[in-house]
Amino acid sequence: MDKHRDEVEETQPAEILREYGPFDGAARIHGVTYDGARVWFAGDEGLRAFDPTSGEPVRTLAVACDAGTAFDGRHLYQLGGGVIRKVDPETGQVLKTIPAPGKGDDSGLTWAEGSLWVGEYHARRIHRIDPETGAILRTLESNRFVTGVTWAQDELWHGTLEDGASDLRRLDPVDGRVLVRLTLPEGVSVTGLESDGGDVLYAGGGTSGKVRAVRRPRRSRR
Repeated sequence: MDKHRDEVEETQPAEILREYGPFDGAARIHGVTYDGARVWFAGDEGLRAFDPTSGEPVRTLAVACDAGTAFDGRHLYQLGGGVIRKVDPETGQVLKTIPAPGKGDDSGLTWAEGSLWVGEYHARRIHRIDPETGAILRTLESNRFVTGVTWAQDELWHGTLEDGASDLRRLDPVDGRVLVRLTLPEGVSVTGLESDGGDVLYAGGGTSGKVRAVRRPRRSRR
């Protein structure tokens, strides 16, 4: 592994703005996404949505879930059982199924630049894949288990969970170098990550059953 992947340009505590949940019937959060109005998360009994202003649940879809969730502006995508399902968010109908690159060891999922980006947990990798075929187009290496992936504008972020500790990291999308690391309080884990398109990152909280809103730091001017 390259030495530069162990070097971090900037480390700071994560600023948690708000906690949502836990939600009835969802003891664990597996993945998180945002459709511009609602936050969706993969819970134990399917895909769930809540209003991020009120925190109240608003939708439930019966879709198999065990990892990341994504939204492409029209459809939801959900990891489960080693495949990615494309889902109509209004009806819950599964429109398409493609293989996931980790063959069941997949974690985070997000949509950006016309592609799906998938975390491969134990392999510590992030793959860009073709949303029609599942073919791997590109791979970035991390040095921590990957538990969530998102693009926030032109910034690539991922969540980690290893040795009982989690953090949020912004990577250089070219070489995978860690540019910013947000440390989380002891006992707080990340399972699933998504940007609201602005300054908020929604992070799934694993067995806490919570989703946390974390402030995305602005880039320092140099």
